Amino acid sequence: MSTRRIRGAAVMAALATAVTACSAPSSGGRQGDGTSAGSVVIGVASEPDTLSPLLGYGKDGNSKIFDGLLARDADLKLKPALAAALPEVTDGGRTYTYTLRDGVEFSDGEPLTADDVVYTYRTARDPKTNNTFKSELDAVKEVRASGDDKVVFTLKYPYAPFAARTVLPIVPEHVAGEQDPNTGSFNTKPVGTGPYVLANWSQGEKLTFKANPRYWGGEPKVKTFTMAIIGDDNVRATRLRSGDLDGAVLPPNLAATFKSDDGKRTYQARSYDFRAVTLPTANKVTGDRAIRRALDAAVDREAMVGKILDGAGRPAYGPLPADDPAFTKDIERPQDLGKAAKILDEAGWKPGEDGIRAKDGRRASFTLLYPSGDKVRQDHALAYASDAKKAGIDVRAESATWEVIEPRMKDDAVLAGFGSTGDPDFGLYTLLHSSLAGDGFNNMAHYDNPAVDRALDNGRRSQDPAERKAAYDKLQRALVQDPGYTFLTHIDHLYVLADRWDGLSTQLEPHEHGFASGPWWNIEDWQPKK
Repeated sequence: MSTRRIRGAAVMAALATAVTACSAPSSGGRQGDGTSAGSVVIGVASEPDTLSPLLGYGKDGNSKIFDGLLARDADLKLKPALAAALPEVTDGGRTYTYTLRDGVEFSDGEPLTADDVVYTYRTARDPKTNNTFKSELDAVKEVRASGDDKVVFTLKYPYAPFAARTVLPIVPEHVAGEQDPNTGSFNTKPVGTGPYVLANWSQGEKLTFKANPRYWGGEPKVKTFTMAIIGDDNVRATRLRSGDLDGAVLPPNLAATFKSDDGKRTYQARSYDFRAVTLPTANKVTGDRAIRRALDAAVDREAMVGKILDGAGRPAYGPLPADDPAFTKDIERPQDLGKAAKILDEAGWKPGEDGIRAKDGRRASFTLLYPSGDKVRQDHALAYASDAKKAGIDVRAESATWEVIEPRMKDDAVLAGFGSTGDPDFGLYTLLHSSLAGDGFNNMAHYDNPAVDRALDNGRRSQDPAERKAAYDKLQRALVQDPGYTFLTHIDHLYVLADRWDGLSTQLEPHEHGFASGPWWNIEDWQPKK
């Protein structure tokens, strides 16, 4: 999905005049390096559309405003959060019972109850709620409260990774329940149980959070943090260098410019985040399987990792990275222009005088859209177009805003980003299942392969690890023969931060990063350096 999509953040009114995304913060009350002792200011590329978990904000964990029943530690192992312990699993994996932690309050002082959990899941699954993650909770048949402190989930079928789905943030029924989940003020004025509360949101500029004194985990040492919305990579780097920011998300070439800065530290996070070109089936060119297979053979993934990512990533031979336990080891494939030519020749795509192939009077030409201001995607798009041209396919790379891209996704290719951690089902189902074609950023390519659908369904419904591995093997092999996307690279996420705090670390990250993910995934645990 796009980087414009859901990413969480927080800010505080006391910083309202301290930082904006367009101008430098004032120096009053700040240290010589441009930062105040108890605050952190981080530059990110984009802002969330909503701060409501009912619409998808924080659904994969690490929201700073909310908590889920469970959370993940640095190694992505599940641990209790709002639940007092990991769930009790009975009935052959069809019943999950959670007991709530005692004494948890929302930031408005109201107590957390089982009814809040029930409300959250029922509303998120309601067909009238405009989110695109309902399929992730498909296994849920019923959720009910058992007294004030127990929640019982009954599943339609045993779903092996269900516990990991319960990192979904819990919202207060007494606030959100009084509003339309799609349009209510809760979407921009949230109330949660997390370590921070939203103090201010200047849309297009910044979000500011302040520490939640009611937080059940103890009030954080970082008293305020601000996410400054700065779309241009170069501007983020410049503002970080000037001391205007404490940290920033940066592409590899700009992160490298801070290596000699003793006051800053670079964090490199491994991720499931991949870049791929969507190949819409409705397009007369990209809908041709031979074109898709030829593009898969023509692309030089190793060169993209070396030249675009400066080694901070890996070739993507499918949606799973090569070091994932479910990755099918023998599908790695090098650039093979001879194979690409053979595929196109056999399918009737013949070279024209200008070297571009054609079939039945139609040129092998299509538009590839990429989001404006994203240098890494731009470089991927241009490299992809160059490789495609060597195979006789004309790819016209074009930048646009997401507002322009979204209505065109059904017909035009997009340099997109996807990837989820935790279980193969989490990223693959929404990417590939035909039932989700065109559902927002789900299955953007409108991919429809019955064998892949069967593999996804088998992988989702089986609890046998061997059966699940076999299902995902079949899926990955099917994608090589019938690619709905050209998978390019898995990228590492790079962050540069002022070296003022202890406790910073990185997790294995999903595609969505910048707000919840990053070295600040556990900002509530940071301690000032002594």
